[in-house]
Amino acid sequence: MPASPRPLRADAARNREQLLEAAEKVFAERGLAASVADIAARAGVAKGTVFRHFATKDDLIAAIVCEHITVLTEAARTLAAAPDPGDALSDFLTIAADQRRQHDLTFLQTASDRDPAVVRARDELHGALGALVDRAREAGVLRPDVTEADIFLLMCAPVHVMDNLADPPPMLWRRYLAIIIDGLRPDGAHPLPEPPPTLP
Repeated sequence: MPASPRPLRADAARNREQLLEAAEKVFAERGLAASVADIAARAGVAKGTVFRHFATKDDLIAAIVCEHITVLTEAARTLAAAPDPGDALSDFLTIAADQRRQHDLTFLQTASDRDPAVVRARDELHGALGALVDRAREAGVLRPDVTEADIFLLMCAPVHVMDNLADPPPMLWRRYLAIIIDGLRPDGAHPLPEPPPTLP
């Protein structure tokens, strides 16, 4: 069995976080065309420092995506213990939508979709979110024909709607989140016309 990776020293961990923060900003500005040199310059380090933490640019992209997925996974796990399952699911969707509003990483997620670390992180999120969804369904506060896959795909929908507007109010996403949450309630729900999707 392979040995567990050694934890980073505090200063190395801080450097890694600074690199990830700088990389995210540079990718947001320049897209996937951003170079390691651009990222190193933004972080105020040499290119070699970037490569000591991330062997390739693809590894750096995957690390950014994994960090954001992990935030959602930890939120889902924490909310699974909340007293009200319906509020817990609503709170999770709010956190997910707000994260997308602050950091639209769709193009990075697409670029790293098959990275093994991203796949593992996403599987962990599916498991944590599935527990949250099951609990809400069992409590009767989520319509019975809605699955974890449905919730996963709806996470970014409130913010995605705003992409169609030239200059939307910054908090308009909350309007569409409220519409989604109301649509998830069992009261007055009509049967859905298609079965839920199967996610990879």
